[in-house]
Formats: sequence, structure tokens, C-alpha cells
Amino acid sequence: MRNTRTKVLLYVLNIIMSLLFIIPLLWMVVSSLKPENQIFADLSSLKSLLPLHITLDNYRMAFERIPMMKYLFNSLFYVSVICISGLGVNSICGYALAKLRFRGSEFMLACIIALMIVPFESILMPLYLVVNALHWVNTWFALIVPFIANCFSIFMFRQFFMDIPNEILESASIDGSGPLKTFASIVVPLSGPVFATVFILDFITHWGDFMWPILVTTGESLRNIQLGIQTFFTLPPIFYGQIMATLTFTTVPIIALFLLLQKYYVQGITSAGIKG
Repeated sequence: MRNTRTKVLLYVLNIIMSLLFIIPLLWMVVSSLKPENQIFADLSSLKSLLPLHITLDNYRMAFERIPMMKYLFNSLFYVSVICISGLGVNSICGYALAKLRFRGSEFMLACIIALMIVPFESILMPLYLVVNALHWVNTWFALIVPFIANCFSIFMFRQFFMDIPNEILESASIDGSGPLKTFASIVVPLSGPVFATVFILDFITHWGDFMWPILVTTGESLRNIQLGIQTFFTLPPIFYGQIMATLTFTTVPIIALFLLLQKYYVQGITSAGIKG
């Protein structure tokens, strides 16, 4: 009886928590389909969550005010390059820390864990000075290169690779396979969940980039979708229907990516993310 009550309580808490996350998203989508004068008129009732007067004018006007597709392409391009390059670099680092024995590996792991808690804002200006000295301002290099290596991703890979039996790797070594060949031919095929997890987490992180792009992009040619959304707040008149339409449009790639890799994402989180 006590277990039943506990399960019911957990289900109720899960439902409440789910509603707290889903209702704002639902309001955003419904508001993007409403006329401007209806968005806040129904805010105090359930009508705010019902698309009673559907119109696509907000989407049409949003696309006319800013080069939405260009900003979307810029975001997809540089975020994809960061994530794909990061998978290669961070997975090799994680493999070396998990399976190779070399002097200073423990110290290096401690440094990586320590750097995970350093907020990005604290290194923002020094990083900008480096990028500026390299003449990378307003180039793809400034948006991509500083974020390929990621301490959290290295740690995730290392935790997952620790569970791969050493006997498999030793067998490959006896057959004459070097560390890189063993990594590419044996470890990578066994590690799909952690690759999917790291890809999704990096993609979500950089899809919301705002501070760094606004600092290193001086023209419109490299601006991402988040800077495009900011245009609606700084360029009068301000229409919240168009803002909601743009936010809904930019949420689609994240949801599509999660649904595509959901199975591997859950496996990766449970097998690597929760271990100490």
C-alpha cells in the first residue's frame, strides 16, 4: 500500500513538472498562430492555450522583416561544424584518459574536471583578445575554433570508455592494431549512445549562443538565429506574435534532433552521465 502511494505521488509530481515545461512551449506555439491583439487578451484564461483564430501572418511578417533562412543556415552551419569536430577531438581525448597510461594523465583529468566549473563569462574578454590578435573577428574561425574542445564532453567520453573491457582492446593490440586503429575500428562502433548524447548536448548549448556571436560578428553575414530574434526587440515596432513565430521556428531543429537521437541520448546519459 505504501509503495502504491509512493508511485502515485511520483506520477503526480512528474505530471506537474511536465506541465511546467510544456505549458510555456504550448503558449509560445499558440501565440505565434494568433492575431497580435489576441495574444495578451486571453492571458488570464485557458483560451491563451487554444488557437481560436489561427493565422500565419506572424510567420509571413517575421520572414519579411529579417533574412530568417540566412540566419538559420548560419546557425546550422557553425553549430554542426562545432559538434562534428568536437566529437572527433573530445572522444580521442576521453579515450586517452580512460584507456592509455601516461605520465600526468591523472593531473590532466583533474584539470579538465576543474575547468568544467569555470563560467564562460570569466574568460570571455581574454578569449576575445586572442581571437582579435589572430584577426579572426567576423570570420567562421571565431565562431567555431574556440568551442571544438569541451571539458564536459571529454569527461562524458572518458566515463563511457571506462566501461569497455580492456580484454577487447588487448586482443586488438596483440593482433597488431595501434591505439588509433583500435579506437576507430572497435571503440567507436561500440559507443554510439555517448556520441549521440554529446552531439545533442553540444548542439543545444551552441544553438542558443548569443553573447559570443554578438561580440565577434560585426556584420550581418555571419549572424546566427539568436541575434536575428533580438532584432525584433531592438527594431520598432515590436510585435510579439512575430517574436513567438520566430521562436517557434527556431525550436523545430532542436526538437527534430532530439526525436531523431532520443533512444541513444537516454542510453548515453544513463551509461556515462550519472557515473562518478
